[in-house]
Amino acid sequence: MSELGPHASFILASYAAVAVVLGGLIASVLLDHRAQTRALAELEQRGVGRRSDRGRS
Repeated sequence: MSELGPHASFILASYAAVAVVLGGLIASVLLDHRAQTRALAELEQRGVGRRSDRGRS
């Protein structure tokens, strides 16, 4: 740690904070994806179709 100089604790704390924030964002996106997939499956099960499927015959 001596190569980081006198500000090593600040540098390491900054990297840790960024890792926590990125981890939270990734978790948030994954949880939202699961919720949206579940909601879409429920809608399709109830018979609600997609607008993109209307033009197909």
